[in-house]
Amino acid sequence: MRTINRVRAGAVIVAGVLALSACAGSSSKSGGSSTSSSTGSGSSSSTSAANNNGKPTLELGVQGPLSGANQALGLNIDWGVKLAIQEENAKGDLPFNLAIKESDDQGDQSHGATAAQLLIQDPKVVGVVGPAFSGPTAAAGALYSNANLVAVSVATRPSLTSSGFKTFYRVVANDNVQGPAAADYMAKVLNAKNVYVVDDKSQYGQGLSQATIAELKKDGVKVETDSAVAGTQDYSPLASKVAASGAQAMYYAGYYADAGVFAKALKAVSYNGKMLAGDGSKDPNFITTAGADAAQGWQFTCPCFDPATDPKYATFTADYKKLANAEPGTYSIEGYDAANTIISVLKSLNTATPTRQAVADGMGKVDYQGLSKEIKFTPNGEVSGTAIYAYEVKGNAISLIGDISHLIGG
Repeated sequence: MRTINRVRAGAVIVAGVLALSACAGSSSKSGGSSTSSSTGSGSSSSTSAANNNGKPTLELGVQGPLSGANQALGLNIDWGVKLAIQEENAKGDLPFNLAIKESDDQGDQSHGATAAQLLIQDPKVVGVVGPAFSGPTAAAGALYSNANLVAVSVATRPSLTSSGFKTFYRVVANDNVQGPAAADYMAKVLNAKNVYVVDDKSQYGQGLSQATIAELKKDGVKVETDSAVAGTQDYSPLASKVAASGAQAMYYAGYYADAGVFAKALKAVSYNGKMLAGDGSKDPNFITTAGADAAQGWQFTCPCFDPATDPKYATFTADYKKLANAEPGTYSIEGYDAANTIISVLKSLNTATPTRQAVADGMGKVDYQGLSKEIKFTPNGEVSGTAIYAYEVKGNAISLIGDISHLIGG
């Protein structure tokens, strides 16, 4: 399977606006399909030939890690947004053209505010898909809120929806759902009586580990904990501690670039417990970094839906693959759904000049049937769907095990 792994130069980059058009469409309460692509990058925005139809251009921003160690998670979302825009432009029935504007925060909290500001200062941006990671979201949330600019995200740190960010919404369950699901899965499906939990000291990792630990303790599981900052070069000491603990399972809350290195170290010390990680590590690049032997049997929890598991999503999978030249990955379909949710609000406003405030007001009332789930939000911006899935590395692929609630109940 080909994986997305593209490198861009620079600390924070805004890619050129891409106006995308093709030959299929979608409607509210349904998904769509199309093919064809247009790509570009640069430090300033530009418009394309789509403007030849005389309509004004509105932009959907994308903020996430479009370069850096964990870029695949951001690029998955980015391509999902591009596909949604391509499909909508192909229909030609909107009073405006849609384009994408990308802002790269490298998944780094210190770049979150700058990346957000680059989108905020462009008046054509009427909604943002992202930020993708919790750290940049924490840094950017107030800026988007003050600008009345909707930010629809897959960042999972629970506190993001209680931080006063009035335009922040997320289309996946948060880690107060994922953490307990992971804990119950280890305790009740894997029958682990003692678990070692490791986080990467990031906003995401700490939030997920805390939620997981709390539920493990409720389940009567003995818990040991540790942390290793993202970018740690030598995981051997930590791997030795995990092996010496006798833990029957180890859960890592961090991103795939570090999880792969950690997996190598655990293999080197012959740790034989079950090894799991959260959604931030669920990417084929984990296997590439760890090596096939060290990656085998690793499991992942994720509030992400895998469209490859159901034939009814074959059209989306094929169209995404043709556009991105890669299979859909973690949060590809959620990025697509997030974009279409914003587009559904723009459609309801039925104007070529929607205000950011009008989009923000509409988002709170939205009820859109996406491909991954029905998308409607609680007053604080949480999505109503709460499914968490388990996955496992088998061979050179990450395969779905099932919905954790069903695995526990079954």
